[in-house]
Amino acid sequence: MSKEKADLLQGTLDLLILKSLRLEPMHGFGISVRIRQLSDEMLTVEQGSLYPALYRLEEQGWIKAEWGVSENNRKAKFYALTPTGRKQLQVEEEQWNRLCTAINLLLSHG
Repeated sequence: MSKEKADLLQGTLDLLILKSLRLEPMHGFGISVRIRQLSDEMLTVEQGSLYPALYRLEEQGWIKAEWGVSENNRKAKFYALTPTGRKQLQVEEEQWNRLCTAINLLLSHG
């Protein structure tokens, strides 16, 4: 069965990043790998989209960044959810679920 790549809807990248950081801090490449893995290889986040989103989320206070050393012994910026970011993740998930419900209702009325 072939897997086609899916385009991200505008605004969903923030949700995917926050969700990826829910369990542990990660560096940017790790976040993109986690999104790809958890989506069964259907979603790919390019660096040109990921890093501006990370900077924006950091400016909003939803994530914080600290320098550390990656698993391959390289200096990397690690991102972690802030308490405000955890609250925002809940808000984003609720909004996403409402949107999915509305779209499913619309599609079911064919």
